[in-house]
Amino acid sequence: MVAAPGENMRVNGDRLWDSLMDMAKIGPGVAGGNNRQTLTDSDAQGRSLFKTWCDEAGLSMGIDRMGTMFATRPGTDPDALPVYVGSHLDTQPTGGKYDGVLGVLAALEVVRTMNDLGIKTKHPIVVTNWTNEEGARFAPAMLASGVFAGVHSLDFAYNRRDPEGNLFGDELKRIGWVGDEEVGARKMHAYFEYHIEQGPILEAEEKQIGVVTHCQGLWWLEFTLTGKEAHTGSTPMNLRVNAGLAMARILEMVQDVAMGEQPGAVGGVG
Repeated sequence: MVAAPGENMRVNGDRLWDSLMDMAKIGPGVAGGNNRQTLTDSDAQGRSLFKTWCDEAGLSMGIDRMGTMFATRPGTDPDALPVYVGSHLDTQPTGGKYDGVLGVLAALEVVRTMNDLGIKTKHPIVVTNWTNEEGARFAPAMLASGVFAGVHSLDFAYNRRDPEGNLFGDELKRIGWVGDEEVGARKMHAYFEYHIEQGPILEAEEKQIGVVTHCQGLWWLEFTLTGKEAHTGSTPMNLRVNAGLAMARILEMVQDVAMGEQPGAVGGVG
């Protein structure tokens, strides 16, 4: 039954929760989280389970050459561009079971709910699982979406190596998820991603949901500080070359710059 005018439609929360818990059984990690790094056997199992659910929901699956999965629910207008909703199923080595996964399975639940209610949309809806968003095994992060957007070439992506020396392209082929679609050829009307909050703001303000208003611009600097060994008790202060002191001053400077641009900036040293 379709909701009355002005009444919010609700997804089946229990079904979404069950899907999250079933996916979390694949690649169990530490402290109740997950270790389902990209292009591992666990990633392949998670992909297969996701595809099974998509098939059951009547979605048609497309896969591009980066292994990104696009599950499509057709719209009523054959000329309308698709609305994409999704995130990623891969995790950090010590990742949680909601980061990324919630965005993919919540998108699937939206489709399931529309199926239950008999709702048709003008635009096709595409539930999306991007490959290697985390970048934990193959740097950089957002690799498949980066190729899709034209930031990286396919050859660049295929030649990324993990810490053991395995090539991205070889591992994608090994787990059997190389698609035949050209990466980036798909057109979009809009893209939405539902994600857990990665900071403390909503929780601190006791709010359940927020809307992203802007994106972060990242600027990374790498320093090598070289000091000079000397006797602590007998070397005069003006003759010391203290790398630790230089590091402390950089830490203080980063803190001052970030605090001077509040609330729109953050800074850290690691």
